[in-house]
Amino acid sequence: MSLEVTLYVLAIYCLAGCVKGVVGLGLPTISIALVATVLGLKEAMVLLIIPSLVTNLVQAMAGPNLNIILKRIWLFLIALCLCTWMATGILVKIDPSILTFALGLILITYATVSLANIKISVPQKKEKWLSPIFGGMTGISTGLTGTFVVPGVLYLQALGLEKNGLVQAMGICFTTATLALGLSLGGHGLMSGELTVVSAVAVLPALLGMKIGSYVRHSLPEPTFKKVFFVALLILGLWITFKSGLF
Repeated sequence: MSLEVTLYVLAIYCLAGCVKGVVGLGLPTISIALVATVLGLKEAMVLLIIPSLVTNLVQAMAGPNLNIILKRIWLFLIALCLCTWMATGILVKIDPSILTFALGLILITYATVSLANIKISVPQKKEKWLSPIFGGMTGISTGLTGTFVVPGVLYLQALGLEKNGLVQAMGICFTTATLALGLSLGGHGLMSGELTVVSAVAVLPALLGMKIGSYVRHSLPEPTFKKVFFVALLILGLWITFKSGLF
């Protein structure tokens, strides 16, 4: 990897960390989407592992509701891990342009649903059978594109958790998904020494970005930032979709 590309990757992780510092999510989504435009989706997924694991582990442990949340989403997490492993096995066999197209569609879907402020709710009595379904779907998305947001984040938002509980639940799910993805990539021979080193180094700009984001959060109204974020995500998704070469 050239010096220019390495610096670009580190800058992207600083930006992605900043977004996460403001809204509590976005690091995997931003970093995967932007890094994939210069290195390819598989390489971007490998680079994601360590920064995402470190930042989301901090988020997962920052709250008193760990046991309560785990009792509600443990079926989701098991299905997520199993389907991530299976989907990563398919990843090595699929045309990269198809995966890039799928990534673009996921970004477009997530941005559109968020901008439209579409809200769904899941009755607690139905969680036992809905959790593994949505966990499995999220695992497939994670294994093929490295993104966890659709339908994972949308499902967590539908559980009716209070704000801090939702942020912690997302941290738990993102941590689990990252671990599953890292083990799956390694198990299928997709991890490389050079990319792993750059991934480790990217932790520092990601944490710096989160620190900057925490300051931005206090100076910019969160609804305004979220709207700008999702509009940018929609444009990025459209660009990636057309850049995939399937048109």
